[in-house]
Amino acid sequence: MRILLGCGVALAALGGCSALEDQGMLATASEDVTGTLFVANKRGDSLSRIDLASGEETARVDTCSNPHELAVSPDHAQIVVACYSGRSVELYATQDLARVERIELGEGARVHSAAWLIDGRIVAGAEGRGSLYVIDDPLGEEHELTEIGGGGTGPHMVAVNAEHTFAWGTIIPTGVVVKYDLVTGREAARQTVGDQTEALALSPDGNTLWVGSNSDNVIYRLNAATLEIEAEIPVGEVPIRIAANPDGTYVATSNFGSGDISVIDTLSDEVVRTIPVSGSSDAVQVTLVFSEDGSRLYAAETADDVIAEIDFASGEILRRLPAGPGGDGLAVID
Repeated sequence: MRILLGCGVALAALGGCSALEDQGMLATASEDVTGTLFVANKRGDSLSRIDLASGEETARVDTCSNPHELAVSPDHAQIVVACYSGRSVELYATQDLARVERIELGEGARVHSAAWLIDGRIVAGAEGRGSLYVIDDPLGEEHELTEIGGGGTGPHMVAVNAEHTFAWGTIIPTGVVVKYDLVTGREAARQTVGDQTEALALSPDGNTLWVGSNSDNVIYRLNAATLEIEAEIPVGEVPIRIAANPDGTYVATSNFGSGDISVIDTLSDEVVRTIPVSGSSDAVQVTLVFSEDGSRLYAAETADDVIAEIDFASGEILRRLPAGPGGDGLAVID
């Protein structure tokens, strides 16, 4: 494991600390923010740990090739990394990023996203196998794997309800949303929604599914039980990710094409404001997550190897936090 102090070697690709200072991007310490941000660096094949109080990257470890989405365990002790170029998921300790476990799934699984459930199981979308995996006892000596579905292209993003009874996934090439029954271990329903459906979020109450179309620049509100489309909401260009705030009153979209964030009021199903971030597709803005208390947003500007920290109430960019090459998948612990 590499321990990074101060500006750190993470900034080498950007020309060091002075280059970031010239661009007004160097992160500073914050008296108001605590907690930890984790970043999967997909070009660097690594996982970063960033202390939010200091704004410094305190550790970075090598991971599987092309790591993408992250999910934290219920007790905040471990984090799961989805290995998009292989067939595994990897588990790391949040305290020091020591690798705890590597779990191999089926050949060609290509896991892009995963969810760590309150009951300890991990749900992982196997995009390369057209299926969804449920991993029982991921921290135990033996892991029981259940594969649901198979064939064709599988889910790129996944979401699971609080009762752990159903999961949902988006199939990008076909524009389909899939509902999985985690109790019976079978696919429950499919619905064609729009072109290039990728972004996915479930409301905190589990009743509403939010799905984004990259080509239509639309967010669809779906009934999570029936997959019926209840509303279509125009947003910014290429809404590649969507995140619901903790109380479910708003959802925010990360707009890759326009380099901004659309904020949707979930009562009116309307965009109530737009938060400028870079204002350009050149930043390759992808993953978007809320802090656990909902006060801040974190947006991965993947081309610039930084994470924009945004005050949700005002829309002000507070800092840009340096990460590793291609920082994309995010998870935050307050």
